[in-house]
Amino acid sequence: METNNKNTTLHKAATRGYANHGWLESYHTFSFAGYNNPERVHFGVLRVLNDDRVNGGMGFGTHPHHDMEIISIPLEGDLEHKDSMGNTAVIRKGDIQVMSAGSGVTHSEYNKNQGEAAKFLQIWVIPNKRNVVPRYDQITLDVADRHNRLQQILSPNADDEGVWIHQDAWFHLGEFDNHITTSYNLKKEGNGIYAFILKGSFEIDGQTLGTRDGFGISDTNTINITSLSEGAEILLMEVPMELPTIS
Repeated sequence: METNNKNTTLHKAATRGYANHGWLESYHTFSFAGYNNPERVHFGVLRVLNDDRVNGGMGFGTHPHHDMEIISIPLEGDLEHKDSMGNTAVIRKGDIQVMSAGSGVTHSEYNKNQGEAAKFLQIWVIPNKRNVVPRYDQITLDVADRHNRLQQILSPNADDEGVWIHQDAWFHLGEFDNHITTSYNLKKEGNGIYAFILKGSFEIDGQTLGTRDGFGISDTNTINITSLSEGAEILLMEVPMELPTIS
């Protein structure tokens, strides 16, 4: 079931695109690669939300990107990153990785652990500037700081909490005990918010959501969030709803 109206967009987990490449299983919230759904291309500047599982000893070979902000959030296991900027790093649960592809970059991601799958979210955000100098950053967050609260993991500002990107977007992660209620106030007028449930269930503005469901809300200044299970985890992505007009 998928529901759309003026203010909300509901993407149930079972309606996502799916690809199984043997070494990689990927669920696509929005159109990606072989999954092409004209009704699910983007939510504002949120272009890609892939839920990936990479088998041990396997990974993404070197491939190019340009003019995209790429965010990786590890959920289980770890991945080794290498890129044409000379960066080599390992990302694990608790880390946030960002890459501004800008004028062009190549990179690879490999799971070097033979007996353990790696799971992570791959998120693409359309930037507000083209042809910027490519950039890589990675930070490790204290996951205790998201217990029963929303921990900021990304913003437009290098001096703010989390990583930063070339877009007026803010991401938060939260892990909640059962029946905890909180609210989120959007930081910029005209932005929308897309919630993705990592674990458990929540109610957001009267809509009940389960694991891996997505829920987008626009034309609002605040949302109310209530956890409906113990240890429920949520990712909130506030993004501009208008696609940038940039040269």
